[in-house]
Amino acid sequence: MAGFKRIQQMQSEEKFLEGPKSRWRELWFLVDVFIDLFKGVRALHFVGPCVTIFGSARFTPDHPSYKQTERIAARISQLGFTIMTGGGPGIMEAANKGAKSVGGKSVGCNIILPFEQKPNPYLDKHVNMKYFFTRKKMLIKYSYAFVVMPGGFGTMDEFFEAITLIQTGKLKNFPVIIFDSKFHKNLIEYIEDMKQHGTISDVDERLILVTDDIDEVVQHIHTNLVVQQELIPYNTLKPIRWLLETSPRNER
Repeated sequence: MAGFKRIQQMQSEEKFLEGPKSRWRELWFLVDVFIDLFKGVRALHFVGPCVTIFGSARFTPDHPSYKQTERIAARISQLGFTIMTGGGPGIMEAANKGAKSVGGKSVGCNIILPFEQKPNPYLDKHVNMKYFFTRKKMLIKYSYAFVVMPGGFGTMDEFFEAITLIQTGKLKNFPVIIFDSKFHKNLIEYIEDMKQHGTISDVDERLILVTDDIDEVVQHIHTNLVVQQELIPYNTLKPIRWLLETSPRNER
């Protein structure tokens, strides 16, 4: 029954993307999107300033990238940031596990799929989002830096959206770090090729740090990240239950 419900939920997005529908169907879809965003905002309001780590869901705990991600997340968590991920397995699980290993906060923004992606067991708190685009907005809204580990299409989608928002001035003081230069060799060459053809400028290329050094990841975040001061008064308030608000520690 749960699987059938997930298929129905996914079909609502598929139907919307097929083209124009009746006015009623279009309106209902917009209401559904609002509900999804509202749920995300209420659930994540008190998670604190986050650093989001992206990467493949397919890596197992014995994979080198999984182990590196654990160490990176633990070090970033020790700076005082909440570690946020997509909430699933692989690199996401490794990042949440790394945060928990040092007593840090760990949250996930999971996506509802026809074949269930279960939240990993290392989350203080998670929210299930119905739509990919609402989920991406939540990951960006509560993050102050991105770390891009080896991954696939989803990882590249999240990476390029963040870079586009930075390039167009929608995000400021937002470090983006690509870890594992060997894996990302072709991506780095592609970015350089775009610069050579004039489709991006020199300054755009400097928005990204490429490194294989965990210490450099931590130092880059520590040096370049400025957490917004207006965050403080909102997070000193207590969660309001009827607004579906909870803090990560309250859900442990």
